[in-house]
Amino acid sequence: MSLATLAAKPAPHVRLIGVVSAAHFTSHIYILILAPLLPFVRAEYGVSYTEIGLAFAAFNIISAALQTPAGFLVDWIGARALLIAGLVVGGLSFVVVGLVDSFWVMVAMFALAGVGNTVYHPADYSLLSHHVPADRMGQAYSIHTFAGLLGAAVTPASLLLMQNLWGWRGAFIGAGLFGLAVAAILLMVREEPVAAAAKRNDVAKKADANTQTAWQLLMSAPILLNLFFFMLIAVTNAGMSNYSVVALGALYNTPVTIANAALSAQLVLSAIGVLIGGLVVARTSRHGLVASLGLIASALAAALVASVDLGTLALLAAMSVFGFFFGFISPSRDMIVREITPPGSFGKVFGFVTTGFNLGGIVAPVIFGALMDAGHPAMVFLVVAACSMIAILTVATLPRLPAKA
Repeated sequence: MSLATLAAKPAPHVRLIGVVSAAHFTSHIYILILAPLLPFVRAEYGVSYTEIGLAFAAFNIISAALQTPAGFLVDWIGARALLIAGLVVGGLSFVVVGLVDSFWVMVAMFALAGVGNTVYHPADYSLLSHHVPADRMGQAYSIHTFAGLLGAAVTPASLLLMQNLWGWRGAFIGAGLFGLAVAAILLMVREEPVAAAAKRNDVAKKADANTQTAWQLLMSAPILLNLFFFMLIAVTNAGMSNYSVVALGALYNTPVTIANAALSAQLVLSAIGVLIGGLVVARTSRHGLVASLGLIASALAAALVASVDLGTLALLAAMSVFGFFFGFISPSRDMIVREITPPGSFGKVFGFVTTGFNLGGIVAPVIFGALMDAGHPAMVFLVVAACSMIAILTVATLPRLPAKA
């Protein structure tokens, strides 16, 4: 076979990683879609911030409530079909937001988009876990996570560009059509023959039988510890990403431009850290140790920011260190979950533990908002450091499930 032929036909798992990562990229666009367009939407409908917050609430509450059931469906129906359905539901929801002139229809469509959002984590991780070679799994997870971070990074600029060209309704329609295009691409990428899919479903049924019930598996100590781990990570991320700018201003009178530059450095280094972490997990099986070391480094960086007025360059460096190691632990985090998951249960387990992201996203604004209102900006960074250190306990003391059959 010629080199040209090889280049034209990448390995099936490479194509799968690419399209699954594109879906994750899309999911992060949809998570952030309203934030850049909020001023335009609010002005047109003449609603309060509280009223428009109903759209955010509808999306997140539905996502949190239905993500675990979506994981069960992924294991029984198939990840690819559910992922395509989620992309279509999300894409059509936002097209309707752009086409229909009604605030309450918009809120309803955000709730429907929340249904679509439930499939991404369980379906993505199930597809990768079933079809990527074991020695490439860590890198596949890191590329998948990086794609999500990239989607979040490009969302504000791309949506504002579309808003300038076609108005905020056109921006919603454009984002919705993008999701439908990714669904069409996924429809053309076959991840496995029908016979293999049937065999996988048989494995899923046997896995549930071996653990007596699926919920006994989800309520086991290793899975619950991972749920708590994901929740702590979500709180940590929300603290640094959403409150560091205002906390730095209140604590050290850091100019907004400098604080935002530090936040940007954190986010960029986090994406780089994810890719480096993917290379590391391919060379070690001690994923708990890798995650622990990364959490210690990020906790120290956050505590340093809380304790010392570092000045511009040192602040940029400290926030970069935090971001790098926070991203660095992500592939290890995913490998830890994979190692404790019985065959055939990837959808339900990843769907359940990543609900911790939603739970953390719910409690974080309460915690950090109260700290800022009480005049304790340093505590924002200290709570971030404390959550990182507590998260170490969840991986350092992680018990193992019985050996897989």
